[in-house]
Amino acid sequence: MDNFNFYSPTEFVFGKGRETECGQMVAKYGGTKVLIHYGSGSAVRSGLLDRVKKSLDEQRIAYVELGGVQPNPRDTKIYEGIELCRKEGVDFILSVGGGSCIDSSKGIALGVPYDGDFWDFYGTGKQVENALPIGTVLTIAAAGSEGSGASVVTKEEGMLKRDVGSDLLRPRFSILNPELTCTLPAYQTACGATDIMAHVFERYFTNTKEVEITDRLCEAVLLTMVKETPRVIEDPNNYDARANIMWAGMVAHNDIVGVGRSQDWNSHGLEHELSGLYDCAHGAGLAVVMPAWMEYVMHHDVMRFAQMAVRVWGCEMNFSNPEATAKEGIKEFRKFLVSIGMPINFEQLGAKEEDIPKLVEVLGIGDGIRGGFMELNATDVANIYTIATRAIV
Repeated sequence: MDNFNFYSPTEFVFGKGRETECGQMVAKYGGTKVLIHYGSGSAVRSGLLDRVKKSLDEQRIAYVELGGVQPNPRDTKIYEGIELCRKEGVDFILSVGGGSCIDSSKGIALGVPYDGDFWDFYGTGKQVENALPIGTVLTIAAAGSEGSGASVVTKEEGMLKRDVGSDLLRPRFSILNPELTCTLPAYQTACGATDIMAHVFERYFTNTKEVEITDRLCEAVLLTMVKETPRVIEDPNNYDARANIMWAGMVAHNDIVGVGRSQDWNSHGLEHELSGLYDCAHGAGLAVVMPAWMEYVMHHDVMRFAQMAVRVWGCEMNFSNPEATAKEGIKEFRKFLVSIGMPINFEQLGAKEEDIPKLVEVLGIGDGIRGGFMELNATDVANIYTIATRAIV
């Protein structure tokens, strides 16, 4: 196991009806004027926004509102939020929505105190030195942004999807009420589940040796998703299954399952270009890319893939031919994705094979991209995309 620092200061407020406590939580963390940042009209139609505002009113906390966050959140909305916060003297951002809304809120939070363009931080490695505090009321179990310091947004000019990470962007608190996810369509639920699993796999496939504790934690989260996702698709109001998925989404991405080990993240990089170009759901893009990546890099460490096959998918270990076991595990992963309604190839996603050169070019791969598991060059990336065009179960 490698040396590591782990700092996860977010306070999680979990359970039924807990969104009525958001005013108390904002006050606890020093907010006096809040930007309520939310996405579509669902937060309005469901009455959630009214409950949030009532909670703030009860604490006599002033607020302004900014809705309209899109999936794959756009820089234009973040610029709008920065300007509004500066004009209104906002000192706290409250995100009411899913990962896209939280990531947009993080862009606003780091942009308000910064003299330059907030985009300077995305995809550049520039360190965040200051940010407004953030709280969240989560409505979708998927991105894990409610417990992480990461933010991914899209620049409309060129449709570039890039990320930033900083502990300063970890929410001060996150309110997680699984009831708020019960009205999600099955497709969105499945996209979220796929994203959660991908966050674990990016950590699971590592070159670091002797990481049994985090291997087992990763496998526990994956097994939970394999069990609970079909249950909520069959019965969207299954609170217990929703609760397990919501907590799994947070655990998958606050890095508790990734400490002390190298991590990869090349699959996410490849997917970002798909959702940037086609504006597809992030989870759907991952369902196409991640098994293709697995198939391509499997020979880098066949035994790790065989371990996944046995421990996660229940495959029988073929000791005389570990490669066969590894391939069977990848096949089982694709079968699971199909069973929950996810695409597994370009055609099903709405992507085009002829766009592969453009995807590689926009990725800005240069001489190569270095993941924590295996370095990829432009040819490797094109080959992975090509596998994704032809994938079947």
